[in-house]
Amino acid sequence: MSKNTHLGHQAKKRFGQNFLHNDAIISRIVDAINPEPGENLIEIGPGLGALTEPVVERAGDLSVVELDRDLAERLRHHPFLAQHLTIHEIDALKFDFSTLATAEQPLRVFGNLPYNISTPLIFHLLSFKADIKDMHFMLQKEVVDRMAAQPDSKAYGRLSIMTQYQCEVESVMEIGPEAFQPPPKVDSAIVRLIPRRDINNQVECLKTLNSVCVTAFNQRRKTIRNSFKKLVSAEELESLGLTPTLRPENLTIDNYISLANYIHANSASSEDLESDT
Repeated sequence: MSKNTHLGHQAKKRFGQNFLHNDAIISRIVDAINPEPGENLIEIGPGLGALTEPVVERAGDLSVVELDRDLAERLRHHPFLAQHLTIHEIDALKFDFSTLATAEQPLRVFGNLPYNISTPLIFHLLSFKADIKDMHFMLQKEVVDRMAAQPDSKAYGRLSIMTQYQCEVESVMEIGPEAFQPPPKVDSAIVRLIPRRDINNQVECLKTLNSVCVTAFNQRRKTIRNSFKKLVSAEELESLGLTPTLRPENLTIDNYISLANYIHANSASSEDLESDT
């Protein structure tokens, strides 16, 4: 049997499919999620049900978002899972997750995300953060490292800032390739994201913060004087408490918020930023 075949299903490269098959690892992941009856649980990419089955056993009914029509059909006829699942056969990047949330039941989202779309999918989900209680995802370890990275490190960048501004980020556990079929060529990790309900240092425009980060980290070896020379002068950087010779990785999240708020308040700079990004 092909190494890309698991439980009779041929993994599809275009969907980035790698299926968990290590029971001990699966148990630890489900323990980390800690699903309970009555919760509004959503799984992205249930695949062959490795996480779906133990979650249903603990929590009961579950909504799943699955793009692969073969896997969705398989779940519809699963002898145990079918009666417990609401299946949304759609690309998660295009799905309106707010349609599944209520004021009484915020979403608890989890899944083994396709590594080829993990970052845009995280950003898509963050647009629904008001409806989400928490998220647990299997991701490429490098991506989790970037999410949790602190200033003055090579992993620190736009993903670190945009994720940590909006969520508490915790790397829960690391997982080797041998836990999957077919095994990926990278290590994996579970990340826990808890959307922040109260943010003390508010950014005026999240889009501007994102654009500032893109501008900064597109050429991360430049000094911020050079990165932002079309937007703010060295004197303006100093007025914000920023040393112009620093590099993008040296600035804290609060520094980026201050810079984004300053640029947003100056419409001409904001327009230049949008044209550059």
